[in-house]
Amino acid sequence: MSLLCAKWTSVLSIAACFLLSNAVHAKEQAIGDPPEAKNMELVGWNDLQQRSAYQPTVFHQGNRWIAYIGHHGGTEAVPRPVNPLTGQAEFNGTSIVDVTDPKKPVYLYHLPGQEGLGESGAAQMTRVCSGAQLPKGDKSTIYLLRTFGNIAHEIWNVTDPAAPKLVSRIEGQLKDTHKSWWECDTGIAYLVSGAPGWRTRRMTQVYDLSDPAHPVKIRDFGLPGQQPGSSGSVPTELHGPISAGPDSNRVYFGYGTNKGGIIQIVDRKKLLEGPSEPTPENLKAPEISQLALSPLIGAHTVLPLLKMPIPEFKNDKDGQTRDMVMIVDESLVNECAEARQMVWFADITVETRPMVVSNFTVDEASGDFCQRGGRFGSHSSNEAAFAIFNKKVVFVTFFNAGVRAIDIRDPFRPKEIGYFIPAITQATTPRCVKINGADRCKTAIQSNNVEIDDRGYVYVVDRANTGVHILKLSDETLKSIGQ
Repeated sequence: MSLLCAKWTSVLSIAACFLLSNAVHAKEQAIGDPPEAKNMELVGWNDLQQRSAYQPTVFHQGNRWIAYIGHHGGTEAVPRPVNPLTGQAEFNGTSIVDVTDPKKPVYLYHLPGQEGLGESGAAQMTRVCSGAQLPKGDKSTIYLLRTFGNIAHEIWNVTDPAAPKLVSRIEGQLKDTHKSWWECDTGIAYLVSGAPGWRTRRMTQVYDLSDPAHPVKIRDFGLPGQQPGSSGSVPTELHGPISAGPDSNRVYFGYGTNKGGIIQIVDRKKLLEGPSEPTPENLKAPEISQLALSPLIGAHTVLPLLKMPIPEFKNDKDGQTRDMVMIVDESLVNECAEARQMVWFADITVETRPMVVSNFTVDEASGDFCQRGGRFGSHSSNEAAFAIFNKKVVFVTFFNAGVRAIDIRDPFRPKEIGYFIPAITQATTPRCVKINGADRCKTAIQSNNVEIDDRGYVYVVDRANTGVHILKLSDETLKSIGQ
């Protein structure tokens, strides 16, 4: 027992004493402290003009690699940060950064978004396709699909990433947008929107963006009970879809964030070609199955991992190869005032009978993360499937526990092989909780979303205004996964 506990044992219970001791010894971050890391190394960093960051997309353009990074809205203290390139105060939008030399990223352009604070403005989401991939795109053009706050989706010509030009805009009295998906080989886009009349904040609008200058709507889609004119309880809102493309003919939808999670497996062909009127029957028709998760957790990211060979099963007569889905929940509440949000692996080999078979979380006691401040728990994973990591390693953010590298070669037994918790800076904004009616604020890193590029670099962006950290696995760790 600590000296502090010994002093107060006459007035505190033993249990309360230990809680106090843990709080005193919590490892809060301080400015000047180094990053915490195991088997991951910092390569480069950019402060992103001290804007709260959400989705990074890294695209190989000719002989350059360009990062397109979506932002949350500003804060009450700084609703419109100053863009040092222009000297103008601008609402948060999209940062465009040249990461060709990951040691020295170069900030090229800030594309302002919608007016608003936090989740209510800016331009959170980014996806990028080449016109050479899109069936009807200009072959010499690179296209950025982004959200414009909660009211629109936009397509920009970013062939010259330092001089974006608006191509088209999809709007229509939307009440929200979020984590969309764009198939570059077909042009089909699954846009997370809040369409007028729908009884949920977020659902899917399916568009043909094969010609980015002329978007064509295919249909609205969601769970029965969310559509206009329905009644009764409203099913959990959508968070985001991931399409496995026309060859696999599947789209995977994740509903919920930190509660009421639902995984929906959908026949892509039936979704695109079926009747578009959002009746209960038409909404149900493309569905192959649902997996209802515990009410305590959500489904921020639903990443398909198809045709995975399972080394442990190599001598079995059946089932040596499995179809899996990785489910990543999202923590929403500071200082662990919710159920633990974590990573789950579901076996969907028999699609009509999906089942969760394993999970992963960060050991809270390894860093006293519930006491550090801000959110602790999972949020998002990389989604790009480049060969260097595909079906071998995934990277998942855990807010104040940084980013975690997880070996998934045996998804029945995932294991951590590295982590990186960035250092905070003067720009890192505090996160507060109410204690007896008053704010108690702490400053901690809030690693938000993560992506990789085809060279093996890992890009982690921070929700608390600390920028983008460009990382790599150590050489020994890369060797251990066959690289």
